[in-house]
Amino acid sequence: MQINMAEREIVLKLVYYGPALSGKTTNLQKLHELLDPSARGKMVTLDTTDDRTLYFDFLPVTFGTQGGFTVKLKLFTVPGQVMHKNTRKVVLAGADAVAFVADSQGSSSSANAYSWRDMEANLKANGVDFATIPKVVQFNKRDLPDIKPLEDIRKAWGDIPTFPAVAVKGEGVIETFRELVRQTYRQLDEKHRFGEKFGVTEDDFLKGVLKSVPA
Repeated sequence: MQINMAEREIVLKLVYYGPALSGKTTNLQKLHELLDPSARGKMVTLDTTDDRTLYFDFLPVTFGTQGGFTVKLKLFTVPGQVMHKNTRKVVLAGADAVAFVADSQGSSSSANAYSWRDMEANLKANGVDFATIPKVVQFNKRDLPDIKPLEDIRKAWGDIPTFPAVAVKGEGVIETFRELVRQTYRQLDEKHRFGEKFGVTEDDFLKGVLKSVPA
């Protein structure tokens, strides 16, 4: 979290993590389509021949609050391929919350597990408490065959919020994003008395998001 009192601006970094081709970039692309153009900036994507995203996708989302602050959400994704481990670590630096995008297909279980462990290791390497950082999990590609049943997924992930999605169709994208913002606010308020210090309530955050995207 970055706070500029002179400009009355709060900047938060949200990172979409997961294995290669799980739908991280697609989530940001769909958010970019759905967000009010006045509330979002340009989406930056860096492609390569060996991975869809070499470094990151970056989408800034901005909204005002009743407390007079401007909140800027910086959304990033990371490259999923194993060879880009160091890049993923760099992108995770300073993250305030993470959305883990998993592939629902049974054949992707090992890739999902590896990526989750990789995310945990990289967050810890950046000095982030993995146990307390806000996290949501999206199980994408629910329209494909050989997918895990939702009841099994929710049982396995326990208290971590999980969302089914078909990101290419926009399904589950907003729900994942909204919950990520909610969890981010609650963590900041618990750790830093965010609402008391800055006059920014959970409703301010959620209303800011809801003004920008379809309800």
